[in-house]
Amino acid sequence: MRVIFTLLSLVIFGLSGCSSKSVQEPNSVLIEQSDDDELDSFSDEMQVKEIYDPLSGYNRIMTSFNDGAYEYVLKPVSTGYANVLHKEIRISIDNFFNNIYFPMSFVNNILQGKFCYAGQEGARFVVNTTVGIAGLFDPAKSYFEIEAHKEDFGQTLGFYGVGSGPHIVLPLLGPSNLRDLAGMYPDSFLTFIDYDERSHWTLTDTPPEYIGAKSFEYINYISLNKERYEKMREDAVDLYPYLRDIYEQRRNKLIEE
Repeated sequence: MRVIFTLLSLVIFGLSGCSSKSVQEPNSVLIEQSDDDELDSFSDEMQVKEIYDPLSGYNRIMTSFNDGAYEYVLKPVSTGYANVLHKEIRISIDNFFNNIYFPMSFVNNILQGKFCYAGQEGARFVVNTTVGIAGLFDPAKSYFEIEAHKEDFGQTLGFYGVGSGPHIVLPLLGPSNLRDLAGMYPDSFLTFIDYDERSHWTLTDTPPEYIGAKSFEYINYISLNKERYEKMREDAVDLYPYLRDIYEQRRNKLIEE
């Protein structure tokens, strides 16, 4: 065991020259994950570039649908779920799902030439999969201060100058745009959990198992982040443009980083 810790320490030491600034997980239910300070800064700026939104009619309807699904289905289910499982257990489950998205972040960091960040993602995966017991814990951050640098193919396209295209609100998944929607397909080949009958990277063998795994992931995520969405609902005079502007600003910020 001492040898293992020594090897891991050497790997981490070799990556310590990289910036430790973290990037949050890009995809989530209803609105992507942002911390409270970021949400406050986005809502205060109000200097939003004009967003290409030819689908605004559809987007408003889908935003209302998603908000209703949250209020009457996702929120009560996630609340009941949270009453059954202690928060620490739900955090470990969230850590597990974040850990198995490693191939997506690693490859997209490489594609963007962020080799140091890719190395940190690799070190995080090794540490958290071994010492962190299959990713249930995050010793890479807690003990070795290696921050996550999450990247997806939508960010990679943006990095190379591909525009966002029209804003699109997805059922249950929430705000997106044409570029990020197109990026979901190549990302699906780099995610352990995604179902693809041509891929050997998957943990699931049938669509029902995939749907169950993703639903479990989303309910667990919502149970840990209900307050964020509730805060956005309270702050928004008009929910649809508020969520749209936050999403587009945040994606642009992630691409610039």
